[in-house]
Amino acid sequence: MKIPYGKQWIDEKDIKEVVKILENDWITQGPMVEKFEQKVAEYCGVKYAVAVNSGTAALHAAYFAAGLKSEDEIITSPITFTATSNAALYLGAKPIFCDIDIKTYCIDIEKIEEKITDKTKIITPVSYAGYPVNIDKIKEIADKYNLIVIEDAAHALGAIRNGKKVGIDADMTILSFHPVKHITTGEGGMILTNDEKYYEKLKLFRTHGITKDKNKMLKNDGAWYYEMHELGYNYRIPDILSALGYSQMDKLEMFIERRNYIAKRYNEAFRNNHKITIPPVVDNNSRHAYHLYPLLINDKNKRKYVFDRLREEGIYAQVHYIPVHLQPYYQKNLGYKKGDYPIAEDFYSKEISLPMYPKMTEEEINYVINTVDKILKEI
Repeated sequence: MKIPYGKQWIDEKDIKEVVKILENDWITQGPMVEKFEQKVAEYCGVKYAVAVNSGTAALHAAYFAAGLKSEDEIITSPITFTATSNAALYLGAKPIFCDIDIKTYCIDIEKIEEKITDKTKIITPVSYAGYPVNIDKIKEIADKYNLIVIEDAAHALGAIRNGKKVGIDADMTILSFHPVKHITTGEGGMILTNDEKYYEKLKLFRTHGITKDKNKMLKNDGAWYYEMHELGYNYRIPDILSALGYSQMDKLEMFIERRNYIAKRYNEAFRNNHKITIPPVVDNNSRHAYHLYPLLINDKNKRKYVFDRLREEGIYAQVHYIPVHLQPYYQKNLGYKKGDYPIAEDFYSKEISLPMYPKMTEEEINYVINTVDKILKEI
C-alpha cells in the first residue's frame, strides 16, 4: 500500500466541465474565469475575487495592490511555504518574521507589535494547516498602526472563524488551488477582497498592467487600442483551469467534512499517546479546514526515524515546513540565522504531516493509524 500525504479528487463531472471548454471558442481567459471568481466570492461571502495562475501569483498581486514597495516591510510567520515571504521580495520589500504560537501553530499575535517599525506596511498571518488564525486581534493591531492585513489562507478555504467563512475578515485573502489543496485547478490561486480599489489593481496587475477600459485610458485611438498603466505580469488563469475549479466548488463542503472526519479519527487514535502531540482544535463557533494534519513527535531526535519508517511502510508523509529564515538564501541575503525563532525551529524539528485528503478510504485511514502506533512503540 502506498499512501501520499495529499491527493486531488477529480470525478467525471469535473472532466465534463473541462471538456466543454475545450469544445468551445474560449480556452484561455474567457467567461469561465469570471464565473469561477463569482462562485468562490459568493461561497466566502466577499464582494470581489480575482483568479490568477498560482497561489504565489496571488500573494504577489495582493502585495502590489496594497502598495508594497522597496524598503517596506511585511510581518509574517516563519512556518509557511517560502512564497509567502518571497512575494514581498519580488517588490523589493523585506520580510520580518514573527515566531509562532505553539497553541495554534500560527503567528504569535502577542509578539506582532514588537516587530512593527516605521517601515512596516503589511501583516501577513498564515492560517497554517487550515487553522483559522484570529484575524480580529490582528486587525486591532493593524488598525492601531495603519497597516494592511493580507491573510495567507492557502491552507484554509472552507475554514470558519467565529461563524464566518475565512476570506471576509482581512483586507485581502489569498487562496491556492494546487492539487493537494481543498479544491484544485491544477495550478491556480485567487485573491478575495471587499475593497473595490484593491480589486481594480489586482485585475490590472494580472494582465501586464494593461487596460482596455475606455474610462481609464488617457486616449483612445480605436477598438484595438490599449494602455499599460502599471508594470504588471502575465498571471492570468485560463478558462480550462477555471472550469475545473468551478466544478470542484460543488464538492468543497463534502471535502471539508471528510477532512474533519479523518482528523477526528486521528485525534481519537493518538490523543492519549504521550510520545506525540496532536494538532490544536478550534472552538465550537469555528471550523478547521485540515489541509494538513501536523503530528509532533515529542522527542525530536526520533522524528527522522519515524518519518523514514513511515515511508518504509508505504506512508509518504511530509514535513511542513522548514522555517523560511533557515533557508540559505534568507541567511545569506537577509542575515537571518538559526536561533532567531526558537519556537518555529522546535516545531519544525518535531513535525510530520500525516496523509490527509478526502479520497482516503477507511482501509487507508486504519492503516495509517495502526502503522503510526506500531512505529511509536519502536521508539
